[in-house]
Amino acid sequence: MGFSKEEKSRKVLRGVKTVFFLITMLVSLLVLSAPVLLVIADTLLPSALLSASLWPSSLSMATVSAHLSDYDFRYSLIDIPLISIIRSAVIICVYSLCDGPRLSRGPYLGITMICSVSSLIFVSLKASFVFGASSSLQREGYNRVMEIALFICSLALAIGHIFVAYKTSCRERRKLLVYKIDIEAISACKNGFPRYHKILHEERVK
Repeated sequence: MGFSKEEKSRKVLRGVKTVFFLITMLVSLLVLSAPVLLVIADTLLPSALLSASLWPSSLSMATVSAHLSDYDFRYSLIDIPLISIIRSAVIICVYSLCDGPRLSRGPYLGITMICSVSSLIFVSLKASFVFGASSSLQREGYNRVMEIALFICSLALAIGHIFVAYKTSCRERRKLLVYKIDIEAISACKNGFPRYHKILHEERVK
């Protein structure tokens, strides 16, 4: 038994509304959990890109120990993922300890700015040495592309931390503003209406 055109259009419209609702819920979830998701990405992506840049070898405890023992600011790349991990750890600790007012204009935004800007300066300065013309360890092909991607990823994630912290601060500030308006409205009801009823009672007595 076939469906009429009207029934088919209703089903299609219902399906579109359902998909739109699911997409809206997913976007809302991503926005609310953006600081946590960004911290996870900042912890995993630079390490994965460093491991890819070391191909055909892999990133292991022995490799990390060897890189740290032979560390040279001009050539070593092991400090890029370490900075990302430290930056993420500090930011997520501050974020988890802050409530609404502190997220709005407190230590979360300030510490995120300090950590991100410091890492931006460090990574930018390091990139000038690693990719400088005087570098004796320049490599071509896949490994070089992964090294460039590692620096770009670290810089992008640092900027992302600043952007997410600012948006979170603005969102919490709007929440506090709405909460303040609601409190003022409740206070007006409690303080204003009893006096209004008292005036009406006095006029009736007269």
